[in-house]
Amino acid sequence: MPELSLRTPGAESRPPVKLVRESMTLGVGADVDIPVADPAIGSLQLLLEKRPDGCRVSVFGGEGAFFVSGRKVREHTLQDGQSLRVGATEVQFHLTLAPAPSSPGASRELAALQGLYALSERMSAAGDVGRVIEAVVDHVIETTRADKGFLVLVEGGALHVKVARNMDRQNISDAVERLSDSIVQRVLSTKKPLIVSDALHDDEFNASESVVNLKLCSVMCVPLLERGGEPLGLIYVGNDRTPNLFERRDLEVLSIHAAQASLLIRNALLLNELQVENRALRKDRDDARFGEIIGACDAMRDIYRRLEKIAPTDISVLITGETGTGKELIARELHRRSPRKGGPFITINCGAIPENLLESELFGHVKGAFTGAVATRIGRFQAANGGTLFLDEVGELPVALQVKLLRALQEKSVTKVGDTRSETVDIRILAATNRRIEEEIKAGRFREDLYYRLNVVGLHLPPLRERGDDVEVIARALLGRFVKEFDSKARSFASGAVQAVRRYAWPGNIRQMENRIKKAVVLAEGPSVTADDLDLRPETLEPILPLQGAVERFKERYIDEVLARNNDNRTKTARDLGVDARTVFRYLERKRARAEGRAVEDIPEDEPAGDA
Repeated sequence: MPELSLRTPGAESRPPVKLVRESMTLGVGADVDIPVADPAIGSLQLLLEKRPDGCRVSVFGGEGAFFVSGRKVREHTLQDGQSLRVGATEVQFHLTLAPAPSSPGASRELAALQGLYALSERMSAAGDVGRVIEAVVDHVIETTRADKGFLVLVEGGALHVKVARNMDRQNISDAVERLSDSIVQRVLSTKKPLIVSDALHDDEFNASESVVNLKLCSVMCVPLLERGGEPLGLIYVGNDRTPNLFERRDLEVLSIHAAQASLLIRNALLLNELQVENRALRKDRDDARFGEIIGACDAMRDIYRRLEKIAPTDISVLITGETGTGKELIARELHRRSPRKGGPFITINCGAIPENLLESELFGHVKGAFTGAVATRIGRFQAANGGTLFLDEVGELPVALQVKLLRALQEKSVTKVGDTRSETVDIRILAATNRRIEEEIKAGRFREDLYYRLNVVGLHLPPLRERGDDVEVIARALLGRFVKEFDSKARSFASGAVQAVRRYAWPGNIRQMENRIKKAVVLAEGPSVTADDLDLRPETLEPILPLQGAVERFKERYIDEVLARNNDNRTKTARDLGVDARTVFRYLERKRARAEGRAVEDIPEDEPAGDA
């Protein structure tokens, strides 16, 4: 197995470090695989990757470089015997480790050490937990000269034979029936290894039914212990033909092997649990997808049901919600699921184009229609012919242009600026806004007839802070996308980062989350994105509210949500909530007063539920 020799001036000598995984990190601190006590290294971290011809070394995090033959580099492949210098530390790479061959005169202690090395190498190469356990049993059968071996694990308080093998590396059937219950229970209860040289004539076990029935001769059984001393399981080897096969020294060697096996099996089990959890998270993420949209909260599932019904039609849809909630993504999904999916999807941001150019952008213009019109040009309406036109931030449209838009929607035709001829267009209109259009209508800033033309069906997107577990699912999906896009070394969230993501209010919603995660993936210096990488420090997180304050906040958000779903119909909202209509009116009055900076003390509180 490849290994590294490390020498740091002034530090204690250390044994060679084996490269037991395909890639490992080296640097200062506890978050690396190979820590080095060398302050001169600073924040620099190296990534070591095993290759058939050597070890590829590259800068993984931090500032600086390392030196090979006096040359400053940030990436290099070390050959066998070659070394590099990082900080004040010299690191030498050895492609193979060749233990001294055993000879007839070699000591049994050396043979045991060679066997332990062989076991570690075999288990490290095995991969999944099943192959790791098989490797353990095959090795101890060879080492102890047994004719069969078993590895038993304790799972959920019960014993499960995970592997039963013979000396030919074949699986044994009816494994449970081949074990002595009395010997197994003795080892588990005492947590100590046991050797039975001649079971049929042993004073303690010769009366055991399982020993007599199995006609056992030589048996060794050693516990596999957790770090806290609790039994993880046991290794059981036996030979039914040769009594007194095993000696006390054999038991000591098997105990040493068992201690090493316990660690590697526990790591393999933890890795297996992480892989299962990872698959479950991916399944949850896939289950939460609706096309390109991610989310599985009740509000989003209701939107998906409505999307499926309205997508095949040509009716106009008004999508409302705060900035950054994904209104354009909903519009694109409507287009993708419609009969017009083969046609163009054209977007225009009504709030981003100057008022004097907006009419030309929408309907086009002819040459000479105004200063700068050097050629005839079609507008977004004509470009979307046969497809879908998405009017983003339609609430920003000037009132004068709203009249022309209404006429275009009614007549399904447009006239270029400076022209007298109309052009028929075949389009579907989708619109979105983050404004409360009903209030804009009351203020005279939006035409009511245009609102009804656009809002045949309304979809309201909840803010990210109200979507529960969707916050984490969306964050992990964005992380996975940006890791691939930027080929980042930071491939997961640190545990503290996940909690911070869930606690933060995300006032900018998904757009803000995208920007934070993108920046964190690019700038993160470790293998995991931390809360600091996301700029989610404690002072930026939502404070913990007293229970009454949390209840009041929930009530306000819930009333707003039901109002939006009922298109601001206050009477229907009160009926749906089971309260008197005056409760909703008073809530809105208090909310308006707070927004205008007026006193709210004279406005009565909400009526209790059940007054209707």
